[in-house]
Amino acid sequence: MEITENTIVFNILEKYGDIADVMETLGVKSVGKYSMRRVITRFLTVKRAAIVHKVPLDDFLDRLNTAVQAKSESQGL
Repeated sequence: MEITENTIVFNILEKYGDIADVMETLGVKSVGKYSMRRVITRFLTVKRAAIVHKVPLDDFLDRLNTAVQAKSESQGL
């Protein structure tokens, strides 16, 4: 799965699990409890998440794609 600016964050979490550690390195802190994050991320695109957390979109996309690629390889996805 290639992550683009229009990818819904929930879809990333559904396929690859919680990648909060990657997001936190970019300054994106966890919002509330896990269940609350799952509700919020259903409507949140990667671009919107980058804007809200004041993270450069290109850097955010690069790190997310690298993280999900590594997770895919380790899980054989």
